[in-house]
Amino acid sequence: MPSETRDVGVVVLGHGSRDARANDELESLVASYRDARPDFVVGHAYVELAQPSVADALDTMAVRARRVVVAPLFLFAAGHVKNDLPIALAAARTRWPETRFEAASHLGVHPALAEMAFDRVAESLAKGGAPAEKTAVIVVGRGSSDPDANGDFCKMARLVGEGRGFARVEPTFMGITSPRVAETLELVSRARPDRIVLLPYLLFAGRLVERLEADARAFAERQPWIRIDVAPHLGVDRRLFDLLDTRVNGALNGEGLLPCDTCIYKTATPGFAQQVGGLKAMLYSVRHLLTHAQAAPHVHAHRPVDKHVLVCTNTDCADRGGHELVTALRSEIRNACDVKVARTLRVTKTSCMGRCGEGPTLVVYPDGVWYRGVKPADASEIVNEHLLGDKLVGRLVDSIMQ
Repeated sequence: MPSETRDVGVVVLGHGSRDARANDELESLVASYRDARPDFVVGHAYVELAQPSVADALDTMAVRARRVVVAPLFLFAAGHVKNDLPIALAAARTRWPETRFEAASHLGVHPALAEMAFDRVAESLAKGGAPAEKTAVIVVGRGSSDPDANGDFCKMARLVGEGRGFARVEPTFMGITSPRVAETLELVSRARPDRIVLLPYLLFAGRLVERLEADARAFAERQPWIRIDVAPHLGVDRRLFDLLDTRVNGALNGEGLLPCDTCIYKTATPGFAQQVGGLKAMLYSVRHLLTHAQAAPHVHAHRPVDKHVLVCTNTDCADRGGHELVTALRSEIRNACDVKVARTLRVTKTSCMGRCGEGPTLVVYPDGVWYRGVKPADASEIVNEHLLGDKLVGRLVDSIMQ
């Protein structure tokens, strides 16, 4: 433990990924920032899927600095920035009452990011082929259940293409909301551009970029007469470094407030009104932390059951056998037990549960056990071992709710 205590500590907060490449890119940026700002104690943390956790990083920084700023390296403000981060800061203030904790603004809609994104498209155009006026650009975002974040993304897509002379520029999403990539590709292709450039508006590499490249290959097979390229993701860039520093300095100068005029936890946005209000917002955040579903609460319209199995059948999981898994589970339940017992078990299809690229995802309630990469051939083991035998299928476990 360093004996020196400095005035300011900065924790750069990333989402976290199971793909080491994404975490390596963030940590490379943090290392550069640490070298450039020797007046700060600089560390990093992840919301999930990687270490250190936010709580651990805040505890470590509280020993080393009198004032701690968390800089969320998030493109847009959704649940992690609006709820998870404030709750983590509140808990840290309780543990370390002598330390001042505060949050910087997320990256947000900024011209530096628009320039970075355009430069990635320009890299693809420089490889030759159709000029800009015959090129359609599809800006691809992760997608969120927060309409505020999705709205900001669509604004960024507009800024990327504004005045650039492209045939057209369209926003689209990898998941959670619509339109999706395949749908937008089909729509844009009807305008018969000579080339389509898919721009992954993502900070770091990882499985989403790989999925986008697979989407591009599939489109090229269907419509080989239209050239399609995937531009590089945003990545580590001097402009990103400078914007991070701007956000940290803004927080230190009292300018690090979140824009809340269209926040779904404050404003009754159509379709999300039930999430407004302090207690409701907190409960929604806790629920999200446990389920990672980012879906609006639903009414249980079915009879009470002993075990409820949820199977993701969203696009990615469906491609990996989600629908077939549902059929196999239901068949195994019918074959493995009598009607009375079968009525205490229920298998339900769900939309995205936030584990894209790792599915099909399966969750067993009330046990709170998440399984990933479950194949239809695993249905018998899930039913007989877990549903009927109350034993975990260890090789498939992703996580267990605490």
